Amino acid sequence: MISGDRNQLRQVFFEAWRKHQAGDDMEPLEKMVCSVVNAHPEYHRMLNDRERYLLQEFHGEGGEENPFLHMAMHISLLEQVTTDRPLGISELYRRLCRHLGEAHEAEHQLMECLGRILWEAQSANRMPDEAAYIGCIERLLGDG
Repeated sequence: MISGDRNQLRQVFFEAWRKHQAGDDMEPLEKMVCSVVNAHPEYHRMLNDRERYLLQEFHGEGGEENPFLHMAMHISLLEQVTTDRPLGISELYRRLCRHLGEAHEAEHQLMECLGRILWEAQSANRMPDEAAYIGCIERLLGDG
């Protein structure tokens, strides 16, 4: 999406949200970021407090979610769908949206598959298995 630098990635979210609220012109990526942020009103207050949350640690303890990771995964999925990479994900995404009746819930289910595949790849020190990823999504649809 941007870089591997956590603070730089977070700055993208803060700046896109600031521009959105000010009515400033935005780049396509910033518009995508704001579409994800708008679907998550629970994060609006956080994005209005850059000083407090830029360096905030999210450890996942007690079910605590990292909102930046969550939104970045949404964006990663949208980029995958836009580019149809891995091949076939665009059609599977559309089918899952129809099956569930809404895109946001479909993205959350896809994020479960994506997170699992990324965790497995990182644990095994290898590239993510695209076939396993597509297979996971197909199982969501009852195809696998």
